[in-house]
Amino acid sequence: MASEADATEQSPIEPARSACDDAQAADAGPVEPQLSAEERRRRDDAMAHVRRLGDPVLKTRALPVSRFDAELRRQVDWMRDLMEGAVGVGLAATQVGIVERVLVYRTEPESPIVAVINPEIEWRGEELETAEEGCLSIPGVHVDVERNVHVRVGAVDETGTPFTIEASGLEARVLQHEIDHLDGVLMLDRTTREQKREAMRTWRERHAAE
Repeated sequence: MASEADATEQSPIEPARSACDDAQAADAGPVEPQLSAEERRRRDDAMAHVRRLGDPVLKTRALPVSRFDAELRRQVDWMRDLMEGAVGVGLAATQVGIVERVLVYRTEPESPIVAVINPEIEWRGEELETAEEGCLSIPGVHVDVERNVHVRVGAVDETGTPFTIEASGLEARVLQHEIDHLDGVLMLDRTTREQKREAMRTWRERHAAE
């Protein structure tokens, strides 16, 4: 397992409402489903590993992966399990304290969870779309973010094999959100000053109530 950045232990986090309820974007997943007691326990166990706003690792630019071994594959499988347990659609390594350019995501419930390593956005379409996003690292906060509707991402998988993703709509938004995480950029950095101010007020009130 890659070394983790120092930070205090995090309390369980509920999945935030998705980037937009209609499109289900960002890494928070769809609107929270009705969960059984076991599913809720699994979700809370998974979310206990997610770093929250204010943790320095969330503002850290992740480093490229240079080793493709059993340790990396275990790390990727662990992240897949966490994302699935959290009922999420995406998770970046920095969100769990690992400063490496690794993300996992899945935008269709029946699809496999894809590992994307050393991702680079190679092309962005001209069409833009603004939608509300949420983030597992900032639970309870939602802001409007403008993203490219179409992107092409180059990356490698956990074996080091190169591949390309031609993404549109929800998939493109999720990838841009997670790659932002790997660059130390949060959705709050992509919204308006007014929405960021309101989001921080909501965040402080939420913490005061905990």
